Amino acid sequence: MSDQTLPQAPETSGKSPSPQTPTAGLTRRKLLGTAGATGLVVGTAGGAAGYAAAPEQATPLSSIGSGQEMFHVKHQPGITQGLQARGHLIAFDLAAGAGRKDAAALLRRWSETARRLMAGEAAKDDDTDVARDAGPSSLTITFGFGHSFFARTGLEKQRPVALDPLPDFSSDQLDTSRSNGDLWVQIGANDALVAFHALRAIQKDAGRAAKVRWQMNGFNRTPGATAHPMTARNLMGQIDGTRNPKPTEADFTKRIFVPESVADSGSGSESESESESNDPAWMANGSYAVVRRIRMLLDDWEQLSTHAQEQVIGRRKSDGAPLTGGGETTEMDLEKTDANGDLVVPINAHARITRPDQNGGAAMLRRPFSYHDGIDADGVPDAGLLFVCWQADPLRGFVTVQRKLDRGDALSKYIRHESSGLFAVPGGAAEGEYVGQRLLEG
Repeated sequence: MSDQTLPQAPETSGKSPSPQTPTAGLTRRKLLGTAGATGLVVGTAGGAAGYAAAPEQATPLSSIGSGQEMFHVKHQPGITQGLQARGHLIAFDLAAGAGRKDAAALLRRWSETARRLMAGEAAKDDDTDVARDAGPSSLTITFGFGHSFFARTGLEKQRPVALDPLPDFSSDQLDTSRSNGDLWVQIGANDALVAFHALRAIQKDAGRAAKVRWQMNGFNRTPGATAHPMTARNLMGQIDGTRNPKPTEADFTKRIFVPESVADSGSGSESESESESNDPAWMANGSYAVVRRIRMLLDDWEQLSTHAQEQVIGRRKSDGAPLTGGGETTEMDLEKTDANGDLVVPINAHARITRPDQNGGAAMLRRPFSYHDGIDADGVPDAGLLFVCWQADPLRGFVTVQRKLDRGDALSKYIRHESSGLFAVPGGAAEGEYVGQRLLEG
């Protein structure tokens, strides 16, 4: 976890539709297909009808259901969008004997399914009808490649240096069976059934080409649940993510995405820009995702007083403001001392250690989900954070910050990293392309 502000999902993903008389014969697929061409979802009563014509007394989709994200974009969906209420992370390994051709066919199927579901349409083949009554609900589906994928497909020469395995950290207690993988898929939506529908479709599309390695489920607060949009809270009750880089910042793209200019290098050659970024051309406009299942030791944490919790984090629990005063976005005064001459923000406070200016400017875009996987026989909750962070270079982003945390973060006593993965997420697919096509057919 780090002290960075998450781009918050707005209370509504689009304008609230106004009730209208349903148009006979207008299917949800046609309606949303027309809306997708303009980047908007039209909020007519027909839009609420699932995959068939609207019943006579249909009501329009709510603002949450009508939210739609585009599939064919510069950067894959699911990176810069606001937090979604429900998420699924799933990793696959290619089946024995499956190679580059099988992987290409799989990514082609997955991309078409993602495009259809994100537009609010049914899956192409054998749809389960789970999401029949819902709109797109801001669904996003994101695809990435793990380190092992490249050897399995004979593409070792195209494997980015940035995918070198992450170093070991002292807080790691990693379960290898729930770590890494050849392929990784991130699914997010503002409706649980829409998200599950996508998860099931992706799994079915894998067919005999790939098998599930691990799968995790997460959640966030539903957009509109608070009086106004605000930074999310985690299961420790802390406002979590105050200093996330924002798309409005001048260096945001440089920090989060691989430069578009690497595409100029051409196949098998290395341009000046590619040499600087150290990335292959197929990663242009892409990013690297670090995925960690971080268990929160909530029984220990909740025994602390609010004051003690705030000392661990370095921020007020009530509103996320730094202990040195002001509001949530007020700059923290790292040198401020109290009447006894002690630092107001302790030297090992989580918020102090993770600041970019304390880590050579290292930054990453955190976009996590909370998780709760039940309570064990001793009554201890298996709960915490499905940490997902995005950066142009994981060595300069996640690794730099995690090494600093490893040397004395007060929060480390209350968390445990139980699984880990690093994935190369290529840029978005252009119209007529599938995700990863430039790698698999280059």
